[in-house]
Amino acid sequence: MGQLKASGKDVVHEEEGEVVVINTCGFIDNAKQESIDTILHFAELKKAGKVEKVYVTGCLSERYKPELEAEIPEIDSWFGTRDLPRLLKTLGADYKQELVGQRLLTTPSHYAYLKISEGCDRPCSFCAIPLMRGSHRSTPLEDLVEQTRALASKGVKELMLIAQDLTYYGLDLYGKRELARLLRAMAEVDGIDWIRLHYLFPTGFPEDILEVVREEPKLCRYADIPLQHISDAVLKSMRRGTTQAKTEALIEKMRNQVPGIALRTTLIVGYPGETDRDFQTLYDWVERSRFDRLGVFTYSHEENTHAYTLTDDVPEEVKRERLEAIMDLQRGISWELNQVRVGQELKVLIDRAETGVFIGRTEFDSPDVDNEVHIAPPANTHLRIGDFVRARIVEAEEYDLKGELVD
Repeated sequence: MGQLKASGKDVVHEEEGEVVVINTCGFIDNAKQESIDTILHFAELKKAGKVEKVYVTGCLSERYKPELEAEIPEIDSWFGTRDLPRLLKTLGADYKQELVGQRLLTTPSHYAYLKISEGCDRPCSFCAIPLMRGSHRSTPLEDLVEQTRALASKGVKELMLIAQDLTYYGLDLYGKRELARLLRAMAEVDGIDWIRLHYLFPTGFPEDILEVVREEPKLCRYADIPLQHISDAVLKSMRRGTTQAKTEALIEKMRNQVPGIALRTTLIVGYPGETDRDFQTLYDWVERSRFDRLGVFTYSHEENTHAYTLTDDVPEEVKRERLEAIMDLQRGISWELNQVRVGQELKVLIDRAETGVFIGRTEFDSPDVDNEVHIAPPANTHLRIGDFVRARIVEAEEYDLKGELVD
């Protein structure tokens, strides 16, 4: 979008315009279906004469271009994950190297996602990301710091660092993991108040980042660490490179070295060969571990992955039952952990307003996926979107908190 605007193109992140570019995901079944539904929707609009051109880019077209071209001929052209220059040329714009890292925000202006690397070298059996995104490529530290400064100059206060594998950062460029050094450099940028870490791969975890999170006030006491499973048999088949004992030791170390850290994880249920005993091991572990935030996916049988050679032998209804069982358990854990917040005073970043109620988040919560704090300010008190406030938590539900402003 930034490249197009620099070439004089009017660009919006909405369902309007004469030319439509659809950026797709090809990761799991639900994401693929959403992408395909969107493509079909705009193909129909084109046939009806409501848009002139429709182009598709991203992971789905990287992975399935021949099949998609045959099935949906209404699309004018398909582009993969490395085809940005060709896409821009098709749109009548030139790729400008000097604009790399510059962007238009499609999030609220006070927070942004910042990708620090692309691709993945991990051998996880269930994952198609390396097929679509290629091997791991770190963005140079100096470029990321410059991007951080550019975002701060636009009013961004919170950065969510993302990558397919955050903890691998630097190995390809510097011969060692350099996430800790990157975090310290980013924390020196004026205007950035919060830095949040997503997708911390557990195997080979660079423990020096825990010291940074503990000591640097701008680092949110928050870690998104996708663990996927805990049964040793399933972890081995998933090719995760770890065990239950190693995973539990890492969680204990994270909690000991960063007191009060909020841990988010994601799990997969219904992986090929997952027995009732494997699932019970997972369930019992979730009950003991008491994660602050947790999401569950049902296994998606993806072509050309190692796990695709296995039999997808867990019925869909069993997968769904296992997902619901874990989420029911986590709902109770979340409610209990939220009750502990009642009476606490917390720093809250205001994200939006809805009918007289301002909705924000604490450092323990990421946008869209985690808890929110609802604040009804006193009469004649106005809060601005993107402001930090102090709030006392007065009520807690399973996934949301209610707060009052503290003078």
